[in-house]
Amino acid sequence: MKKIGFIDYYLDEWHANKYPEWIRSTSGGRMQVTCAYGAKNADHGLTNAEWCLQNNIKLLDTIEEVVNESDYLVILSPDHPEQHEALAQLPLRSGKPTYIDKTFAPDREAAIRLFELAEQHGTPLYSSSALRFATEYIQMEREGIQVISSWGPGAFENYSIHQIEPIISMMGSEPKRVMYIGTTSVPALLIEFDDGRQATIHHLGADCPFTMAVNYHSGSCRITKPESDFFNLFIQDLITFFDTGRISVSSSQTISIITIIEYGMKAASRPYEWVELPQNS
Repeated sequence: MKKIGFIDYYLDEWHANKYPEWIRSTSGGRMQVTCAYGAKNADHGLTNAEWCLQNNIKLLDTIEEVVNESDYLVILSPDHPEQHEALAQLPLRSGKPTYIDKTFAPDREAAIRLFELAEQHGTPLYSSSALRFATEYIQMEREGIQVISSWGPGAFENYSIHQIEPIISMMGSEPKRVMYIGTTSVPALLIEFDDGRQATIHHLGADCPFTMAVNYHSGSCRITKPESDFFNLFIQDLITFFDTGRISVSSSQTISIITIIEYGMKAASRPYEWVELPQNS
């Protein structure tokens, strides 16, 4: 059995609650989360010690101990990406395959630093929203896409990645500029690519399912909702990554995604004005 270590800001959160059983079940027991570290206790919910006792996972006092006792590493803190860089310093120096949960980083520069650190130490690293792996998105024809219009729930700060990730996976990692076109209660962002193609994302409220309309050069349009078990498909990809070291999401795409989120939040203070994006080297 291969051992997976969790490193989190606090352990009682939705992803940490779900991933251990999903990983164990999907891997047929070949991989299991055996130890964990939390930088603090959750403000509301179980303490780290209570969480580990409930999940039959060993609580360790330091990140170094988790790195030493694990074959593979998962850095969580999905809603606090500003914690990722501190949590990742030792894991990314370990050479052990490491997954960093969405949202990968709070800004473009931090994202670049994380990938550079991993590369310097030969540590396989990737990150993704689980929505990237939805069957409906994977099977979408990529050739000839002209415009994408995407809808979804949640706040821009921590949910826009679930719309931006599939868009970048389909349209590539060459976004040129963004324009905020939403309101205070309904955020929306226009993304333009180098070749003039465009995509929009809209956060239409908690009751809005993820929905995507794709327009092609031919004039045809395809509308889809991700109803497949994309979390299971993501876990399958994660297990393959741990088994093989194969990275299914390029660092350039992840950096582009984080760049769009960062500059999209800046654009919110300048609605209906283009904000140019720095380009990947």
